[in-house]
Amino acid sequence: MNAIESRSTRPYLLRALYEWCTDNGFTPYVAVAVDDTVQVPREYVKDGEIVLNISYDATSNLQVGNEFIEFKARFAGIPRDIMVPVGRVMAIYARENGQGMAFPLLEPMDPAGALDAGSAGSAEEPESRSFVQLVPADAAHESTGPEDGGSEPAGSEPPRPSGPAGRPSLKRIK
Repeated sequence: MNAIESRSTRPYLLRALYEWCTDNGFTPYVAVAVDDTVQVPREYVKDGEIVLNISYDATSNLQVGNEFIEFKARFAGIPRDIMVPVGRVMAIYARENGQGMAFPLLEPMDPAGALDAGSAGSAEEPESRSFVQLVPADAAHESTGPEDGGSEPAGSEPPRPSGPAGRPSLKRIK
């Protein structure tokens, strides 16, 4: 297997950062770009994105595989099966301090597994139109979650930073 045929590093980095978060007592969150390949409760999707708490306490049967992140979680008390292709993960980070990693989105796959007709190159080629950047909280203008900072597992989004200025948060840029 040569470098062109090798597997993506993304699932390995996701697993490593998940382990780093849990080893340090942090809550791992993933920001996901939602499309038809993502199985999440659509009522929690905002602007085509969702942030999921993937901590041990918030999930059941969590599996971070090479192709999908799969788990069961409760949203407003209702158990749901969640399945996210790793290529749709925009970032993984610790809720408490914002440390983590952002990823470029991969081109969406059609049901047969081939790239969309307008795409050239490999499935690992990033889209050039959507990126996530870690920015200080005072620079973020959009809310990243409920103002009450509730602890609803998996379905809740991260609380808006209320700590000192300069605390990092994720902000989508174009």
